[in-house]
Amino acid sequence: MNKEFFTARRIAFGAITAALYAVLTMALWEISSAGVQFRLSEALCILPAFTPAAIPGLFLGCAIANLLGGTWVDVVFGSLATLIAAIGSFLIGKAFRVGQTEKLRLGAKLLVPLPPVICNALIIPFVLFYGYGITSAFGVENTVLVLGIHALTVGLGEAAVCYLIGVPFMLLVNRMPKRLLGE
Repeated sequence: MNKEFFTARRIAFGAITAALYAVLTMALWEISSAGVQFRLSEALCILPAFTPAAIPGLFLGCAIANLLGGTWVDVVFGSLATLIAAIGSFLIGKAFRVGQTEKLRLGAKLLVPLPPVICNALIIPFVLFYGYGITSAFGVENTVLVLGIHALTVGLGEAAVCYLIGVPFMLLVNRMPKRLLGE
């Protein structure tokens, strides 16, 4: 790993990101962890598009929140979903050179929030089913259908947070000096 990656600014930015993610999740745990999720902290998943320092921060923040309020399945697989999503957002941001131009391209606005939506819609239904024992949804008890319903509800909640809150947040972050982002 490049020594320049571990600068004091990047470590501090990652720590602040972890703290924000954990606090937002825990403060709103009731809407952050149910079958229909609205985890406001997931709006922070746009940050890796601007700086790789956000990747470990998001992973650690999610792990801490899940450790404090969740199950071991959520600590492992929920945090892994956030890590994969953060890496995906970073790669899309890099492809669109997010943060290097004054105006964000439409592709960046549409694609950067997509990895968290996809990762959570694919992984979290299994966490809800096996980790939290939420084995029915809207009166349905068939395992495949319940997992599908969880995928739909988690995906929609994630899309709402990432697009309705994350994209405006991305526009705000794009105007910030890079030094505030650990760069």
